[in-house]
Amino acid sequence: MRSACVSFFSSIFANMKQINWGFVGCGDVTEKKSGPAFNEVEGSKIVAVMSRSENKARSYAERHHVPKWYTDAQQLIDDPDVNAVYVATPPSSHATYAIMAMRAGKPVYVEKPLAATYDDCVRVKRISEETGVPCYVAYYRRYLPYFQKVKAILKSGVLGKIVSVQLRLTKSLEADYSDGRPLPWRLQPEIAGGGLFYDLAPHQIDLLQEMFGVITEASGICSNRGGYYRVEDSVTACFMFENGLPGSGTWCFVVNPSAEEDNIEIIGEEGSLHFSSFSFEPIRLVTQEGTSTYDIPCPPHVQAPTIKAVVEALQGVGDCSSTCVSATSVNWVLDRILGKF
Repeated sequence: MRSACVSFFSSIFANMKQINWGFVGCGDVTEKKSGPAFNEVEGSKIVAVMSRSENKARSYAERHHVPKWYTDAQQLIDDPDVNAVYVATPPSSHATYAIMAMRAGKPVYVEKPLAATYDDCVRVKRISEETGVPCYVAYYRRYLPYFQKVKAILKSGVLGKIVSVQLRLTKSLEADYSDGRPLPWRLQPEIAGGGLFYDLAPHQIDLLQEMFGVITEASGICSNRGGYYRVEDSVTACFMFENGLPGSGTWCFVVNPSAEEDNIEIIGEEGSLHFSSFSFEPIRLVTQEGTSTYDIPCPPHVQAPTIKAVVEALQGVGDCSSTCVSATSVNWVLDRILGKF
């Protein structure tokens, strides 16, 4: 399905030599992680931005030398100078804006997760297929050199047959919200889809599915152990990939700083591979021959390699594997772990 969709998209949009981006949303993620990279890729530039806050939209446009700004998403999407849309809002509005852009015939690049629920992801995927307009998703770890190295080690076969995948992410509390202070959107399930698990785990699930195939079974137990906010702060899950490989994961966001951990362990018959999801600790390969480490730096704008892949796919000279098809599968896993259906 994915390869067929990519091929279809490429044939339709191969003549888009100049990609003029309009941003729906111009929050923190666009300041360094993604925004500047759109102007650094050949044949790509930002021509308009939108925020519901007039001050934010104007400020972003002025600081980043963007010629147009809007406070209405439909006006930005309808702008004839905009031929592709980047959705950089919180997840609850991703589906709405992505569908608006695709119905207008404009390819879309959406922040992760694709939506706040699996059902909304299915809607986005269906509209993309019906309109033939591509929808890409910002699972940018796929293209970072750090994770490219992880995949190269796996592909080399040095670990032998892979027998288990184990994931552990623990973080200390960022703030005590039990006193009634306003919650950030990432802790509001109606906006984010869940708690910090729904914000961070998608990157990990997407990466693992790219490495080992689609997860076809998933279940979990979630709990609020700290009582600092109303959504889950602790999650334990087990899952299985389509090839029969089992995996497990533990996430907790209220640990003491001394207990913080960010580790994915891939265990094979001939050794094990250890790497992080967010802290980019040196990759560690352990075999009978000993331990090897690889320290791989990240680019200044971490989404740059993915944005380059998206632009080249729209120009018909490349491919981007992170689409609404693969992203929908991620939300299925998240919702199964949280017991949403």
